[in-house]
This record gives sequence, structure tokens and C-alpha cells, in this order.
Amino acid sequence: MSPGNIKGVDLHEGEWGTVGSVIVWDYFHDGKPKVAKEVIEAIDEEKKSVCFKVIGGDLLEAYTKFLITVHVDTNGEENVVTVTFHYEKVNENIEDPESFMEFCLNVNKDIETHHLPKTN
Repeated sequence: MSPGNIKGVDLHEGEWGTVGSVIVWDYFHDGKPKVAKEVIEAIDEEKKSVCFKVIGGDLLEAYTKFLITVHVDTNGEENVVTVTFHYEKVNENIEDPESFMEFCLNVNKDIETHHLPKTN
């Protein structure tokens, strides 16, 4: 769905879509191949949200803690996706993860394009 951004996603532990599952993402960010190992910390089906904790990979070179929460608001046939980062920098010289947020937005746009009905 986002081949220019995501190279691959593998389940390393647990079952897809369950709390405690460990997922490894191979992706391209800022023109470089990167890896992120995440554990699903929480799923709230009623609120349509999932929280991932980064436990390995490139993000932890700059951040001692990195949580990603994805929340979907549904209004009829429209869905609004909100991605929130909670992070701690390894030091004050590290930039905020704005380019990673842009990356996430681009992936979401690709997913949206993939799921939109094709018109002739």
C-alpha cells in the first residue's frame, strides 16, 4: 500500500492485532533504509485506537522513549486518522520527530488512496 515508504512488515512474536505482539518494520525515511521494532501496548476497539511502543531500531538512536498512538474518528463514511507521538530525546540537541511525522502522514495518504474506490 505504500511501497515507496514501507519495505516490509514482519510479525516476530504473538498474533497480528493483539496486545503484546512484536512487529518489525523495514522502511525508508529521509532517503535511508531504517528499522523499527514495536510492541503493541494497547488496543481500544471502542475508541478505535492502538498504541505502539518502539523497543528497537533507528528511532531509539535519537529517543530514549518513543510511543506511537493511532486513533481513528469515524463520522458516517468518513474517517479521520490522528497519529500522536510521545517521546523523550536522548539530549536537547535532538530535533523533534517532524520528518517522521511527515513520513507517517505520507503512509496514511497511500493507505487512503489504496482504499478509495477506483473511478473510471
